[in-house]
Amino acid sequence: MTNTETIKMQLKNTNETLKLGEIIGKSLKPGSIIALVGDLGAGKTVLVKGIAKGLGVDEEPNSPTYVIMNSYKGRIPLYHFDLYRVSSEDELLDIGYDEFFFGDGVAAVEWADRVQGIFPDHTIKIEITIPESDSENSETTREIIIEGTKEWVLSFKNTAEQAFQT
Repeated sequence: MTNTETIKMQLKNTNETLKLGEIIGKSLKPGSIIALVGDLGAGKTVLVKGIAKGLGVDEEPNSPTYVIMNSYKGRIPLYHFDLYRVSSEDELLDIGYDEFFFGDGVAAVEWADRVQGIFPDHTIKIEITIPESDSENSETTREIIIEGTKEWVLSFKNTAEQAFQT
C-alpha cells in the first residue's frame, strides 16, 4: 500500500475497544474495507461491534464463523466477514465477496490474513494483539496497530486522540 500511515494504540479494556470501533465506524464511507488480524480472543469481534454502533447498526453483530458473512442495516450497511474457516480466495469468489467489498457498504473482515491477496490499496488494516505481561490487567489490555491511507489515518488519529484523552 502506498501513501500509508500507521498509528499504534494501547487499550485498557473491552469498553475502550468498543469505543475505538465506534470512532472508526463513524469515520467510514461506503466502500470502506477493514481487514482485522489477531489471535483467537484478541478482540476482533468486539471491535466490529463498536464499528457497527458507529455505523448506526441497531443489531449487535456476532462472529459469522460458520456462514462466512452477515449483513446489518445502518446508516451504511455493514458486511461482517469471518474468514477463520476459509482456506482460499476461491471460496470467497464463490460467495461473491467483491459485491460486498466494492458496493455501497462497509466490509469488516476478521482473519483477513488468511486471504491477503483480495484486499485493495485503500483497505484499513487493523492488527490486535494481547501484550505479554505479568500485570494483572494483561487479560483486558490490547495493543492496536492501524494502517491506512495517510489522509484517513491522520483524520482518524485526531478524533481518536480527543476521544481517549484522560
